Amino acid sequence: MERVVQFTGPRQVEVAEHESAPLPPGHLRVRTRYSGISAGTELTAYRGTNPYLTRTWDPEARLFRDGAAGIAYPVAGWGYSEVGEVTEASPELRDRPGLPAVGDLVWGIWGHRSEGVVPAERMAGHTLPAGLEPLAGAFARVGAIAYNAVLGADVHLGEDVAVFGQGVVGLLTTRLAQLNGARVTAVDALDVRLESARQYGAEATLNARTDDVAERLREFTDGRGADAAIEISGAYPALHEALRSVAVGGRVVAAGFYQGDAAGLRLGDEFHHNRAQLICSQIGGVPHQLAGRWSVERLQQTFLRLVAEGKVDVKSLVSHVVPAAEAADAYVLLDERPGEALQIVLEF
Repeated sequence: MERVVQFTGPRQVEVAEHESAPLPPGHLRVRTRYSGISAGTELTAYRGTNPYLTRTWDPEARLFRDGAAGIAYPVAGWGYSEVGEVTEASPELRDRPGLPAVGDLVWGIWGHRSEGVVPAERMAGHTLPAGLEPLAGAFARVGAIAYNAVLGADVHLGEDVAVFGQGVVGLLTTRLAQLNGARVTAVDALDVRLESARQYGAEATLNARTDDVAERLREFTDGRGADAAIEISGAYPALHEALRSVAVGGRVVAAGFYQGDAAGLRLGDEFHHNRAQLICSQIGGVPHQLAGRWSVERLQQTFLRLVAEGKVDVKSLVSHVVPAAEAADAYVLLDERPGEALQIVLEF
């Protein structure tokens, strides 16, 4: 039997069981070991705020259409940070070079389910690097999201960069920006996360609730403001403060998944008068100017290599490893008490 974590309605979680599907030609069966919960995108489906629940995405027109929902409850098997062991391969794939073999540990996207049936071609290059702990494979996607935001910010050696939001993706963004040569100021509303940001390379930290962030950033930078800001929390007030915080012509990367109307975002203020650049970073693609050399696959593979080389620590980000049967409790924790958790990983 296959076990699948699904949302049956807003803030309603269950673990369903289904018969395992036969393996189609050209596919691999992967037994899941770990699956990381996204505290951003996944919580929008858990809370019922995801735009796909009320509108349909038209991939050709690149527009959302009103009138029909793109997804409906139950939403089954969401998740994009899985790692597991290949247990079966279609007969025609055996000994085919470049593809994982039975027994290999692989990372990829097949959702919160005890086994994934995935196209073999999609798993090319997804074998876990030698010596890397299996749990680290669950960070390939979230690491790529952080990496993509740093590439979008076009960080140069010696620049001042502010990173708004110090959850899992924000902490990884802080570390990658620091590795890229930036002097990073980390911003968050939780002191416990700001303490972690110091460990991940932040030169300075600011509490969004108690500090005048834009003013303090100008003090740190001889009155200029940050060269770039990366907003990763998905909160409109944080995006507004990021726009207030950059220098004239500064770059602001909006990498969060913003929900609903933009309350608290005033584009006629500093954004307009300082001619700030507002850039969207979304893991569906890389910055257009890098598309000839970079891809989402390269982001993921490079990030895992950095982890394997010891340049990025992901182990300390895991606050909870939870049996999949207790998934409902994990979502309640992330939703209601975010200060008590960082990365929650489901174990199958």
